[in-house]
Amino acid sequence: MEEIRLNKFIAMCGVCSRREADKLIDEGKITVGGQRATQGMKVTENDEVIFDGKRLKLSSDKVVIAYNKPVGVVCTEKDEHAERTIIEDLKFDRRVTYAGRLDKESEGLMILTDDGDLIQAMMRSRNGHEKEYLVEVDKKITDRFLQDMEKGVYLSDLDQTTKPCKAGKISDTCFRIILTQGLNRQIRRMCAAFGYEVIKLKRVRICNIELGGLKYSEYRILDGKELLDLYKIVGIK
Repeated sequence: MEEIRLNKFIAMCGVCSRREADKLIDEGKITVGGQRATQGMKVTENDEVIFDGKRLKLSSDKVVIAYNKPVGVVCTEKDEHAERTIIEDLKFDRRVTYAGRLDKESEGLMILTDDGDLIQAMMRSRNGHEKEYLVEVDKKITDRFLQDMEKGVYLSDLDQTTKPCKAGKISDTCFRIILTQGLNRQIRRMCAAFGYEVIKLKRVRICNIELGGLKYSEYRILDGKELLDLYKIVGIK
């Protein structure tokens, strides 16, 4: 293996995205050959790269899973203040990380993998991958509300306007929305801009992967055409 940048190596080991790997390096949580790692350094698979007390190793046999996150589970690998983290709830026998978060109060589909390239591709906001949600709010939905949501919403606390999206009414207080970006607590902020409070938020699809009949805390390993199509959608051959 040729030398590659340390953040890419960490991502290829399935720990996190390259951006998050940079944070781990800055925080002194990565060592190489017993020494604290620095930004920009390069490594090979023969180097002893340590994170969380364990040596990171590349795996040629990648795994991608779909998981149904329940409300209350926190999207973090380790947090002493979290009652239940996603890794604890998943109970998977290999180190995997998630491509896109759901906040503690939300539920539904998440994709986890040890393929750093897939994580990186899915996290690129410019690629505009679709994510579909079912949203229940605290009062009656109007046509004007859905139209305004579709056009894009200015979020004053972020000083940013959301991208146009698709939204459709399901019942008086429930609607479906398809986003192509992932701002922090985006749907909750969009609804709040029009005086609505989100009561329940459930993600049911990411790209071509659907939640389907997965029960809370259950997962399934993706394979076959479904997995190949996912790689094609995010631009990985």
